[in-house]
Amino acid sequence: MIIQEIYQQFIEGMKETSWLEYIGVFCGIGSVWFSKKENILVYPVGLVNTVLYIYISIKGKLFGEASVNFYYTVMSIYGWILWSKKDTIKHEVVLHITYSSKKEWIQQLLFFGVFYVAIYFSLTWLKNTFAPGAIPWADAFASATAYTGMWLMAKKKIESWIWWIATNCASIPLYFIKGYVFTSVQFLVLLILAVAGLYEWIEKRKQLIKA
Repeated sequence: MIIQEIYQQFIEGMKETSWLEYIGVFCGIGSVWFSKKENILVYPVGLVNTVLYIYISIKGKLFGEASVNFYYTVMSIYGWILWSKKDTIKHEVVLHITYSSKKEWIQQLLFFGVFYVAIYFSLTWLKNTFAPGAIPWADAFASATAYTGMWLMAKKKIESWIWWIATNCASIPLYFIKGYVFTSVQFLVLLILAVAGLYEWIEKRKQLIKA
């Protein structure tokens, strides 16, 4: 019975999906595909996705996710600049895939913690005032992990994929409950790509060390 209800909700949700959401989803998947391949097109394609989802998230009262997509937009520009930098002599890309040091791990955990607390209390306040549909703990977790993942992605840190996996796991049910079924499907696809991206970047790092 529960499976049938979920299936019915999925069908109804797909029928109600706007063309903006379709474009946003395909650009989001394309962006993650390019990041998996370490292709700089991750950023221009991703910018289309983030700008559209700022609007979609605000409309759906997913204020945490709206803030994430605004942050994505800013960090996409920052990441685009970092990924584009080349050595003036050899004309080779300066930034390479690396692992986080112990110090960097502590920094990213603190980064996540600060944003989680800030977003959680902000959404709790919004829920009590004019956004009763907000889910503070889930939205804050999805947002804070995404903030961390995007920051590390700009620096080409392998651990960024771990944070993306956490983001996708939280976002799949979050968007489904909110009625954005196609977006929920997008995060399922992104989860698969994130796992593949983690494996691919680990292999690329091994090859870089051997070289």
